[in-house]
Amino acid sequence: MDKNKKPTFATVWLSGCSGCHMSFLDLDEALIEIANKVQLVYSPLIDIKEFPEQVTITLVEGAIANEEQLSMIKKVRTRTSILVALGDCAVTGNVTALRNTEIDGDKKVLKRAFIETSDINPQIPNEVSKLLKKVYPLHEKIPVDYYIPGCPPSPENILYFLTELLAEKSPQVEKRTKFG
Repeated sequence: MDKNKKPTFATVWLSGCSGCHMSFLDLDEALIEIANKVQLVYSPLIDIKEFPEQVTITLVEGAIANEEQLSMIKKVRTRTSILVALGDCAVTGNVTALRNTEIDGDKKVLKRAFIETSDINPQIPNEVSKLLKKVYPLHEKIPVDYYIPGCPPSPENILYFLTELLAEKSPQVEKRTKFG
């Protein structure tokens, strides 16, 4: 990382419960310390619509469940130097991937969400991104540099990881250099 310039930092939320972002926010005062060391360029916490070019570090929460997310995560990977799978959904698919055990799980999810639970005008909306046949953890679709497991990971583990990474040390978490 360039010592004369703050690294750019992003967070992405795919299919998951948002618990990992809540854990990140639970850093409380340490968020100020982190914010002083990075330039936040993209997150569900701020109103930026397009993922920027040349991001230094991106934390990605959630599994890949639909075509829109697959397209997004591929773009994120090509524009990010250090990509981190944050939480069990990103690392293993976790609860989001439970539909993988069902034959035609993608169709059953949509039917349950929009037809069976609706009291008025049950229909699957056209605006819903097409679900993938199964849910994927990040490493099954893109190369991942680091993993921070947990459901959600503790704020202490997230802080440790970011502090070590920003100090250009090698965080003692699982690091993977090969795809898949």
